[in-house]
Amino acid sequence: MEANSNLTKRKGKEQAAILEQLKKTPIIQVACERVGVARASFYRWRKEDEEFNNSVETAVEQGLNLVNDMAESQLLSAIKDKNMSAIMFWLRSHHNAYRNKVEVTTKHLDRELTPEEKELIKQAILMAQVNERNQNES
Repeated sequence: MEANSNLTKRKGKEQAAILEQLKKTPIIQVACERVGVARASFYRWRKEDEEFNNSVETAVEQGLNLVNDMAESQLLSAIKDKNMSAIMFWLRSHHNAYRNKVEVTTKHLDRELTPEEKELIKQAILMAQVNERNQNES
């Protein structure tokens, strides 16, 4: 009985340590290596324990937010250093005038579009709408 209790305590400590690692670096392989737990054990724990799985999702989200904050901080530093690539990236991502646009032009105004051409245009418009929606959600 005592051996089983010790295993449960060790597992709980390892799970807590992995969760802390994921909050700092949201990469499962790295977290497992730093704690000394096999990835197979990690994934087995996630499969067997819904609470642990939910905690992993939360920890990874927190880690991603941390990395995003660091990346944005570095991007702002690059902008302050007059890095043109960083400036253009920021403008394309945050200013409508600099966003990528889809433009359709034709020289053949006197003819009807074929069904294939109409479908291509329809698909291009749908893709542009999805892309714009994704950018607005970011």
